[in-house]
Amino acid sequence: MSTRNTHRARRGRTAASLAAATALIGGGLTVVMTTGSASAAPAAGSYTLKNANSGLCLTVPGASASAGVQLTQDACTGAAAQTWKLTASGSGYTLTAANSAKCAGVRDASTSAGKPVEQQNCAGTATQVWKLTQVGGDTYQVINSNGDKCLNVKDSSKAAGALVQQNSCDSVTSKRWTFAASGTVPTDPTTPPPTDPTTPPPTDPTTPPPSSSWPTANGSQAVSSTIEVSGTYDGGMKRLYGSGALGSGDQSEGQPPMIRLADGATLQNVILGAPAADGVHCAGACTLKNVWWEDVGEDAATFRGSSASTVRTIEGGGARKASDKVFQHNGAGTLVIRDFQVEDFGKLVRSCGNCSTQYTRHIQILNTKVTAPGDTLVGINTNYGDTARFSGITIHRDSGRDIDICTKYRGTTSGEPTKIGTGPDSTNCLYSTSDIRYVD
Repeated sequence: MSTRNTHRARRGRTAASLAAATALIGGGLTVVMTTGSASAAPAAGSYTLKNANSGLCLTVPGASASAGVQLTQDACTGAAAQTWKLTASGSGYTLTAANSAKCAGVRDASTSAGKPVEQQNCAGTATQVWKLTQVGGDTYQVINSNGDKCLNVKDSSKAAGALVQQNSCDSVTSKRWTFAASGTVPTDPTTPPPTDPTTPPPTDPTTPPPSSSWPTANGSQAVSSTIEVSGTYDGGMKRLYGSGALGSGDQSEGQPPMIRLADGATLQNVILGAPAADGVHCAGACTLKNVWWEDVGEDAATFRGSSASTVRTIEGGGARKASDKVFQHNGAGTLVIRDFQVEDFGKLVRSCGNCSTQYTRHIQILNTKVTAPGDTLVGINTNYGDTARFSGITIHRDSGRDIDICTKYRGTTSGEPTKIGTGPDSTNCLYSTSDIRYVD
């Protein structure tokens, strides 16, 4: 992806301006201090890195232990997947993810702007070597020694789940990171801390969501016309079901949705019963928290929007009885699904195969419980550059391994897409055998 950020921040070049490398513990992302004072370097220890633009922390999504997982930003909790250990390495330092013991580095050792920053098996290569330039207090630019580019949140997004990459260094705040010692997590003051910060993280990063039970509805309410949401809609765990124009139970395309979310809206704590018409429509960035579909109609949710920086997040909840798709990804940008459960379905997510306007789409499925029968978890269009990344997937009752994890298509703008393969690769379908666990 091209970038508009073309100017580098000026850095002191005299010997007096270079801080001596301070020996720090850990191993991983190698960092060279280029501040004017050695005392300005972070002290030895473990840190969280908070993005100056979004207030969210550098994270290994899904607490994955697999190499090749692109880093993201997420709400700061102090979890192991957000804890990074610094270590001296040659003329710089490394950052190692505490949960995986893997090092942050640039994919394919690329020197190009826009390339993903991921966790990798630690090798001490230049792409895992970084420099720190202090820009104020405990805030730094983190600069890759291989390409001299800065650790950056893609498109300066402020959304949880947004991808992290390298980009040309300038004064943009999404390229600045605050280092906070582990145990003093730089949380947003509006975000409550963990209920018990002394509780260690799970030892098994593939542990499925703790509950497989479906919630009990707190009453039911008929919906005869689409509910329009521009802020936050909290359903209080009430069951909504279609009536009138929304009550036919039709599976045809083009039905109205039960709920339409404006760009930036949030839907939470609601159960969609049957009939559910065309579920939820999201016009751009949106968040769905603890939303449950008891009997998916045409689709549980459809995502639109033309900006590549758009991130939609589904947190918790579940869906079942989807004869075709659960989620339809029609717009540009990223869809993140985590702590979800799905059963009796066709496809969990489909990147639109024949939309009249096609985009590059990215899908992440994290810490999700899957129960057969099902056809495939994600279908993507490789010819448009789609990616699907998986971590912490637990599949139940699929002794024949009939559910495909990632199905590849050649998408089109008219007619029908062509299926061209299944399975992992290093470009589009990003997962390894350790990311998928079967429980028969």
